[in-house]
Amino acid sequence: MSKDAEVTALACAPGNAGTASLSESYGVDPADPAAVMVLARKWEADLVVIGPEGPLVAGVADAVRAAGIPVFGPSAAAARIEGSKAFAKDIMTTAGVPTAHSEIVDNPARLDAALSRFGPNWVVKDDGLAAGKGVVVTTDLSKARAHAMTLLDGGHPVLLESFLDGPEVSLFCVVDEAGTVVPLLPAQDFKRVGDNDAGPNTGGMGAYAPLPWTPDGMVDDVVARIIQPVVDEMAKRGAPFSGLLYAGLALTSNGPEVIEFNCRFGDPETQSVLALLRSPLSALLLASARNELAAHPPLEWAEGSSVTVVIAADGYPGRPRTGDLITGAEAEGVLHAGTRRREDGALVSAGGRVLAVVGMGDDLESARADAYRKVDAVHLAGSHHRTDIGLRAQRGEIGIPVAG
Repeated sequence: MSKDAEVTALACAPGNAGTASLSESYGVDPADPAAVMVLARKWEADLVVIGPEGPLVAGVADAVRAAGIPVFGPSAAAARIEGSKAFAKDIMTTAGVPTAHSEIVDNPARLDAALSRFGPNWVVKDDGLAAGKGVVVTTDLSKARAHAMTLLDGGHPVLLESFLDGPEVSLFCVVDEAGTVVPLLPAQDFKRVGDNDAGPNTGGMGAYAPLPWTPDGMVDDVVARIIQPVVDEMAKRGAPFSGLLYAGLALTSNGPEVIEFNCRFGDPETQSVLALLRSPLSALLLASARNELAAHPPLEWAEGSSVTVVIAADGYPGRPRTGDLITGAEAEGVLHAGTRRREDGALVSAGGRVLAVVGMGDDLESARADAYRKVDAVHLAGSHHRTDIGLRAQRGEIGIPVAG
């Protein structure tokens, strides 16, 4: 992403060691609507961008909008598209959007009967927010049942879904309350913790963009058949969407089908997509906040490819080890997530996914080489990362299943 000349000052709450070098940091709870609103007023912000799903579901965008400040991010009512998978499924059903067959289970006594209606691949999800880690996809019925019982025992309704064949695609769309949809480049995320998709799901271990194997017209088709109908249906229900609508898709033998919706930019796909954006990001986000996307000029993109590799802490996606020293993270394209500065100024880990390393190149092979060269220069004791981000696409091994 090119430097944005329109941004003259930047504040982050709460921020991390990376954002601290670019912005003013404020120790404000980002999920506290009143606190964020007060900070935005005090700072005289021209635009507030709300990143995580938790604050959006909590209504932070509503509080800031009520103060008369432009906001990039949906209302609490619209954020239910991510906050409640049952709500999202109802929207899709009404709008006629293709998605997996599903069933909500909120009582353990009904679980076994419901599980018998699915398989041989079981998809078990937490109905609420789970930071990308509340999903189990397995061919083992006992594992599916165990995950479902863990969720139910914790008071969380369970969503069972049929398995969708075909490669996955992430498509970000900037939307405004006037119903205008501006799609970004498609990307592919890598959810599993280990190479060759081994191990449990994570919040994402890497991504690449664009996708050389997708058919011509795929993005326009998804916008017409999936995104626009959902946006229109939400407006009909009095919850118009404004902000970033993410569609997680499977390109099945029956065409694109929705796996999930998110109501915000999601990493690591965001890092790969925005690395290729040449249009000023601030102008795009402000146009969404002001409901002026229809007048925004077409987006400009760099040629070539980008690859993002996540460096995760020891223990992730379980309980991560924190406080370990990080060195070699100064290169351009090394982005901070779970980091902080010690009192002595040293950079240390402070979360599960610690850094996202973005490589660029004329093609996928050179972008992968650039990313992994930067990864090799970073040292974090006990850290782990995937070595196969974008590899199958580079080798031409990804294909879309053919019906029948």
